[in-house]
Amino acid sequence: MSPPAAPPASVSRPRWRDGGVAGYAVVVAGQAVSEVGTRMTTFALVWWAWQRTGAATPLTLMLFFATAPALLLSPFAGVIVDRFSRRAVLLVSDFGAALGTVAILVLLAAGRLEIWHVYAAQAVTSCFQAFQMPAFQASGTLMLPKRAYARAAGFTSLVYSSATLLGPVLAVPLLGVVGVGGVLAVDLGTFLVAAATLALVRVPRPLAEAAPARRPSIWRQASVGFAYVFARPGLLGLQASLSSVNLLLMLAFSLTAPMVLARTGGDRVAFGSVQAALGLGGLVGSALLVLWGGPRRKVHGIFGSMLLQGFLGISLFGLGRAVPWWMVAGFAVTFFTPIVNGSNQAIWQSKVPPGLQGRVFAARRVLAQITTPLAMLAAGPLADRVLEPGLAPGGPLVPLFGGLVGTGPGAGMAVLFVFCGLAGSLVGASGYLLRAVREVEERLPDHDADPAPPGAMPGPAAMAAAPATLLAGPPAQA
Repeated sequence: MSPPAAPPASVSRPRWRDGGVAGYAVVVAGQAVSEVGTRMTTFALVWWAWQRTGAATPLTLMLFFATAPALLLSPFAGVIVDRFSRRAVLLVSDFGAALGTVAILVLLAAGRLEIWHVYAAQAVTSCFQAFQMPAFQASGTLMLPKRAYARAAGFTSLVYSSATLLGPVLAVPLLGVVGVGGVLAVDLGTFLVAAATLALVRVPRPLAEAAPARRPSIWRQASVGFAYVFARPGLLGLQASLSSVNLLLMLAFSLTAPMVLARTGGDRVAFGSVQAALGLGGLVGSALLVLWGGPRRKVHGIFGSMLLQGFLGISLFGLGRAVPWWMVAGFAVTFFTPIVNGSNQAIWQSKVPPGLQGRVFAARRVLAQITTPLAMLAAGPLADRVLEPGLAPGGPLVPLFGGLVGTGPGAGMAVLFVFCGLAGSLVGASGYLLRAVREVEERLPDHDADPAPPGAMPGPAAMAAAPATLLAGPPAQA
């Protein structure tokens, strides 16, 4: 008698475990749960640092150490993402990032936690997070159809914005019940949720490239992403605009916590309310992007949103002197952020071949965010040593700006918001002036387009098929 037939694979294995849109949604949801824990921890540590120091510089240094190491490692992280399993990279980065939280929790429980310990732990976490974003973005390209790129970016932003909203909402009452240590313990639990979803979902790998006779060094491979971007003025112009806006945005918004806490006398609930409004704005903007898909020409989603974000968000945030005003202006800032990021992401996913996306997306991140560590380092001392004393009652800047933002604690930081917002709007408007940037979607072929005709610049598919040529330098132009 013949053995019974095995049940169909679909009966024993849910479809989402094989990837695709459903699998992508599961992975994003797991990462979002982890992000809730991360936002709670960030809120708790900022509150702890403000209680100990009462100054802006330690808070901006926390942001610096959470960002700069990841930026430095990004080019090499892109090589690892393109060479190894992207699911494995995501799993290792999640567990590695948890090490920083464990270290802070142990030191806090022992009563030995100092502010420099927080800096060191955040630097370790940042190193692992350098691998997370390029791996996640490159995985999405292979799990999703091209028509879904912009909406998927909106969906990702939607769930992450939900985490931004829920983080402070949950952290405020938890701090009163279980303290900073309890919040950190919850964060570690959320890491396990993210790891479990990654372990269950299959993440495809790109088609293997033909191995060269001699594998180039990691330094040469890391340069591939930069060579690809610098050979395409339109893509380079996009990143230059984003870099300029990131400088201005971070110069101002790295001071959100100290400004709000200074102007409210250290009110934890007021600070949490503003943080929640920032999350809500991103949530609504992301939901709009999911439903709408963004403008047909994605450059309008980038530069138009930048212009409105500066005027309606950043500048108005600085002009406000009460929590409701800050909540409305903060909502406006983060409402436009998903539209900028989603539109930009859709362009890059369409133009860059999947086999190069780890390296190219890592280079893109460096080019867009290279200015943010400088802004973080400058913002704290600028606030503590120049702007805050200058706008204290009787200070030298009061005749110039006192009527605009008032005087006293937080006023100096507020004036920085006003001028950064105005400058950000000008950057958004200037993006339309360069034809190569304005017409980047028409000028560059998609990575799955037909090969370029003889004499034209090699298309993305040709670049992916012959990486050794790309390693030798930028492609020749006609």
